[in-house]
Amino acid sequence: MLVDTPPGTSDEHLSVNSFLRESGIDGAVVVTTPQEVSLLDVRKELDFCRKAGIRVLGLAENMSGFVCPNCKNESQIFKASTGGGRALAGEMGIPFLGAVPLDPRIRMACDYGESFFDSFPDSPACKAFQGVVRNLAKQLGLDTKNILPEQ
Repeated sequence: MLVDTPPGTSDEHLSVNSFLRESGIDGAVVVTTPQEVSLLDVRKELDFCRKAGIRVLGLAENMSGFVCPNCKNESQIFKASTGGGRALAGEMGIPFLGAVPLDPRIRMACDYGESFFDSFPDSPACKAFQGVVRNLAKQLGLDTKNILPEQ
């Protein structure tokens, strides 16, 4: 189950933590963006997870770049001044699961109810998502061949 919560450590986090503790969870994947304000919020979230006894399975970075819908090249739009999610994961001693660039075609596929993975398999964002999933599967001790097909 994926639970998308607002940044920080609000009442939503406490409620979700309480509910999921009773249900049994494998852990949390924390998502950041390269901007410093996001990294500050994520530090608080990681501290919350540790205090609440939630295993942090890893950190993923969203909007790590931008995939041009015309030329399909990736460029940096939110250049991380302190190393972004990868540096934070290293500093906090947690696995870095990967960096996913922003691709406007994700929204387009969602708007039309289509699979982004099927529609744009060569997108850098698609490949990055698959990398995050494979890295997460490894953290959980799952056979990655059963999760996603090899490319």
